[in-house]
Amino acid sequence: MGHMKTNFTVSEFVFLGLSSDPKIQLVLFFVFLFFYMLSVVGNVIIITIIQIEPRLQTPMYFFLTNLSFLDICYTSTNVPQMLSNMVGSKKTIPFASCATQMYFSLSFGMIECVLLGVMAYDRYVAICHPLHYTVIMDQNTCIQLAAISWSSSFLSSMVINVLTLSLPYCGPNVLNHFFCEVPSVLRLACTDTSLTELVVFVFSIIIVFIPFLLIIVSYARILLSVLRMQSASGRHKALSTCASHLTVVILFYGTAIFMYMRPQSKSSRAGGKVIAVFYTVVTPMLNPLIYSLRNQDVKGSLRRAITKQKT
Repeated sequence: MGHMKTNFTVSEFVFLGLSSDPKIQLVLFFVFLFFYMLSVVGNVIIITIIQIEPRLQTPMYFFLTNLSFLDICYTSTNVPQMLSNMVGSKKTIPFASCATQMYFSLSFGMIECVLLGVMAYDRYVAICHPLHYTVIMDQNTCIQLAAISWSSSFLSSMVINVLTLSLPYCGPNVLNHFFCEVPSVLRLACTDTSLTELVVFVFSIIIVFIPFLLIIVSYARILLSVLRMQSASGRHKALSTCASHLTVVILFYGTAIFMYMRPQSKSSRAGGKVIAVFYTVVTPMLNPLIYSLRNQDVKGSLRRAITKQKT
């Protein structure tokens, strides 16, 4: 399969994965299995607490529910495949499955970008316009913002994937990655990919950069507003509600921008895989921890839920 004539069409891809050493693979298997379980359980707990706790029926937690659900979907698109490759002898994926994985992982990644932008705007309204907050961020607005996040990303991902998959794949079929991701699949096309790369770059700017700008502007306004506050406790409360969101933004955006917003020729393959581990495995696992550890409301609700269970 590795040495195909160039007039054949690739029917499956072979993953190189993170390591070829069986011992390292086994260690990584248990590490990532633990991360994956932690990610799913942590996010399910966050969603459950928000649903059962009346105090958390606010826009901020509505978006956090979206984020937690998204993280479960995102990590589940890539990690099970990666785990099976680590322990299985067959490290291949059929072309159609690769296309599906590529579509969903890109969609979920894009949704996370837009959603983090929406959450920054929510914090901006809450801190800078507290008296109008419930009017501006009413239920309909929240649902519409969430719907735009999901639908715009699914559509953008569709365009990128259709362009990527319409290229001829006729020769090499070894993916230097642990899941099907657009940049690594594009490298295997047996034609000039510069136009497709340009489209990916343009969509990255729209879907990644515009929410990122929204986050920067929102936080600049929040910071100015906080500096004007008279009371130290007010300042502390305002900053602590933003701290968890900012931590997630830095983790997710830092790695995603590095991966997608640089020329393909300059990218180191091994470095790209390590970064991909960050936003597909580590960030979805850290999000619930960051939000629950830094957030007094979530911690309080968790304590009440545990106490109720005991009684």
